[in-house]
Amino acid sequence: MSAFAFISIIVTLAALFALISARFLRLPPSVGTMALASVFALSLAALGHRLPRLHAFALGLFQQVDFHALVLHGLLAFLLFAGALHLDLDELKRQKLPVFLLATAGTLLAATLSGSLLWMVLRAVHTPLPFVHCLLFGALISPTDPIAVLDMLHRTNTPASLETLLGGESLFNDGVGAVLFFTVLDYADGTGGSALNAFTWHILVGVFGALALGAVLGYITYRLLTLIDRYTIEIMLTLALAMGGYALADALGLSAPLEVVAAGLVANSHGRLRAMSRRTLDQLDTFWSLLDEILNVILFLLLGFALILVPVSGPLLLAGTLAVPVVLLARGLSVLFVGSVARWRRPRFTARWLVLTWGGLRGALSVALVLSLINRPGARPLLSITYTVVSFSVIVQGLTMLPLLRRLGLGEPPATAAPPVS
Repeated sequence: MSAFAFISIIVTLAALFALISARFLRLPPSVGTMALASVFALSLAALGHRLPRLHAFALGLFQQVDFHALVLHGLLAFLLFAGALHLDLDELKRQKLPVFLLATAGTLLAATLSGSLLWMVLRAVHTPLPFVHCLLFGALISPTDPIAVLDMLHRTNTPASLETLLGGESLFNDGVGAVLFFTVLDYADGTGGSALNAFTWHILVGVFGALALGAVLGYITYRLLTLIDRYTIEIMLTLALAMGGYALADALGLSAPLEVVAAGLVANSHGRLRAMSRRTLDQLDTFWSLLDEILNVILFLLLGFALILVPVSGPLLLAGTLAVPVVLLARGLSVLFVGSVARWRRPRFTARWLVLTWGGLRGALSVALVLSLINRPGARPLLSITYTVVSFSVIVQGLTMLPLLRRLGLGEPPATAAPPVS
């Protein structure tokens, strides 16, 4: 099958599932698309013996998708740049300490707790996994997924302070989580030397190098934006910044997600405020919002269909189900630690803790990381466990976030959230 035919099938299914989700299921297009794709994948698996050709065709079709490369070396460039481009910078400055703590210390603490608790829980139910595999799971599941979190925030009128905490953390902590994940992987392979030294090296080079590169490229793009007032060319410059900077960071071995976030923040703070006319800003926002929403639906479609690749058995379903409260507990304790250090005020401490704990969604980033382990001996159970946690996070936590905000007296749905009904 040609690449064009494959992309055509994906886009067609995404459009149809998004329509069904919004018009008939009354679900957000991204969440509804993932749910429908998951049901379709499960149906194919259940009917595989009756419809072997259809099952084989679908399996072969989605085995062509390198989900790890697609997310980490492709879609994140656009989705993270769009998120950074629309982040409230004034609120981010006010919340810089807790955002920094959540993205760094909070992620490290959650990763350690998730891995350790999962190891103990699985041993208790007689389905043990090697400790290093549990640590890998903790590293890939602990970063909140920027795609899932930002999609959820678009659907709720979350208070500005909480929106910045969740959105800002999700844009930065995936880089920290990825560095931690590959450090643990190097240690497991015996190629990382001292784990502490390897992690320190990855942080100094991969993280800070990426942030510096993104800031420099963002500033260069800002200076180029001042040379012209034509929105088509200015939008192309931002697109070049997102794609070119991400690819360059990848080639240099830096954290490409952090590079594109830094570039997007500089473009947001300088380009939007000082180098663009009102007409350009309107066109820019429309372009990046549209691109963001379309790619989100396509990504969640692929995330749902990825279920066809996930091994399913009773012990694995039990392990995945037990991992859900483990991850939530680790997240809650890490948020509690950050709140104590940042000295959040007591009257709203509990509400903020609940929102940040429940709103820390996991998504495509975790699945992309775990799929890099699919050929590692003994690591396939992590795919099933991770997929169970991600499915619960996106569908259950994502859809119940608005009711939680309402119950806490913190949010209402945006005016445009409800689909038109004729």
